[in-house]
Amino acid sequence: EEGNIDPSTIIPLIDGGTEGFKGQARVVVPRVTSCFECSLETFPPQRVFPMCTIAETPRLPEHCIAYVSQLEWPRMHSRPLDPDSPSDMQWVFKRALERAERHGIEGVTYFKTLGVVKNIIPAVASTNAVISAVCVAEALKLLTYCGQTLDSYLMFMGAQGMYSPSFRYGQKDSCPVCAEQAVPRELVMSGASPLSALLLLLARDPALQLARPSLLAESTTLYMQRPPQLELALRKNLTRPLQELLESGELLTVTDPALGEQALTLRLLLTP
Repeated sequence: EEGNIDPSTIIPLIDGGTEGFKGQARVVVPRVTSCFECSLETFPPQRVFPMCTIAETPRLPEHCIAYVSQLEWPRMHSRPLDPDSPSDMQWVFKRALERAERHGIEGVTYFKTLGVVKNIIPAVASTNAVISAVCVAEALKLLTYCGQTLDSYLMFMGAQGMYSPSFRYGQKDSCPVCAEQAVPRELVMSGASPLSALLLLLARDPALQLARPSLLAESTTLYMQRPPQLELALRKNLTRPLQELLESGELLTVTDPALGEQALTLRLLLTP
């Protein structure tokens, strides 16, 4: 009522994750502590390949694999690609190998194909055990009140020793999830930069963790990843300067599969 939180409705969340010898755990109390979205920038950036690169100028074996799995498979099959199907992955591997040979690229293997399509992350059993124990301990504290819960973030770095600092992760004013009124994030770019440069910047931003961003301006649709027909119609915008497509200070709406039903609002400031 009147903007005040009813404590009886709060359901704490416990999150933990690992990658190799690194791990993290946190306790999220909705509307009290920072949420999962607030700390996305601490995650390693996803490996994302610009559509213009994989379609026109592939340079790495990953580009060839991404081209086949993201563009060629939908054109030639009426069903989604199944990463767990050996026959599907063999098809992707063979077509990616053919494309790599045409462009003089080496390094396409079946195991690399699996790694790119399935986004395989290395796991170490001992790291998993440590983070699992932390999560269980936090759940026990919440259920029995036997001790102070984590406030609110713990990092584990076991590559060169046992180092596990904890600290309070602050809420972000621009967070679209937990901020009462999210402030649009501002980006500054040269007006002469092409739209593809903006998409690449968004895809590589660790604070956003986007996979395949699409962009809508207040005045027009700039670029959409899906459906294929719309992507093809808007692909010409990728090479056009930003100053030809929109005004400085215009609000942009960013959608992405990683955001689900949410959308990000950005204000783009163009420099001469």
